[in-house]
Amino acid sequence: MISHVFIGVADFARALDFYSALMPQLGLALKFSDPSRPWAGWMQPAHPRPLFLIGAPFDGAHAAGNGQMTALLAPSRAAVDSAHGAALAHGGVCEGAPGLRPEYHAGYYGAYFRDPDGNKLCVCCHE
Repeated sequence: MISHVFIGVADFARALDFYSALMPQLGLALKFSDPSRPWAGWMQPAHPRPLFLIGAPFDGAHAAGNGQMTALLAPSRAAVDSAHGAALAHGGVCEGAPGLRPEYHAGYYGAYFRDPDGNKLCVCCHE
């Protein structure tokens, strides 16, 4: 259903450091990184899509999306916890600690944070 998600960042080096710490916690591997463009992308090791991409916005202007959020699927509740910890340790800001969210559904376990550019992310496990 989704081909890719692209998140615009203001400081590529800072964002690359942040996402390079976060993505392995979710089992995602770096597919490419090109600081000259600048952009980078991650994927599930055995699947070319969907891609999660970061980079400079096409128009050169950056503003974090208010009300927009990208939710990344975690393989376990422990992965949610470790991803949230990695995010905070690399400049992220907590928007909701890891925990059950039964208002979504009985097994929903998630955590929320903003990256160093202010983009809101969720990591969640549905089991």
